[in-house]
Amino acid sequence: MRLKRGLSLAQVARTTGVSVGFLSALERGQMSASVGTLRRLAHFYHMNILALFEPSEANPRRVRPEDRKVLDAGPGVRMELLAWGHTVMEPHLFRIAPGAGSGESYAHDGEEFLYILRGGLEITLEGGEPHRLAEGDSFYFESNAQHRWTNPGKKEARVLWINTPPTF
Repeated sequence: MRLKRGLSLAQVARTTGVSVGFLSALERGQMSASVGTLRRLAHFYHMNILALFEPSEANPRRVRPEDRKVLDAGPGVRMELLAWGHTVMEPHLFRIAPGAGSGESYAHDGEEFLYILRGGLEITLEGGEPHRLAEGDSFYFESNAQHRWTNPGKKEARVLWINTPPTF
């Protein structure tokens, strides 16, 4: 995307707030970025995060586990896309290692629904008190609220995470 638009690493880095070295390593696949950083890059390019990874536009309806689109969204955060294409919802299975999380806070249009399948998650909205979610808990919020999240536990958290409209 950067080269198609005739932009230098320095221009993109300056505008998105990441270092030139980090951006270069990310483009070469040598680094992974937090969800917050991916959101900033996608916003800069006027696309959603998944477009950075070039998923198919066709909706396969049935998605077997081995066919899921996988995004490594920073150290210890793995997002598995459960459906894609021209959809109104965007469901993911998040696998979050202990201590891993979104990085900085971020916000976007839409609404989000989380269901904790395994482990726990701590989510903070608008810099307020963190909400500690445990296995079996669900959580709903409007995505325009600044939010950040982390796995405070000692085992991998698995979260069914649904965005609408598709934002990643």
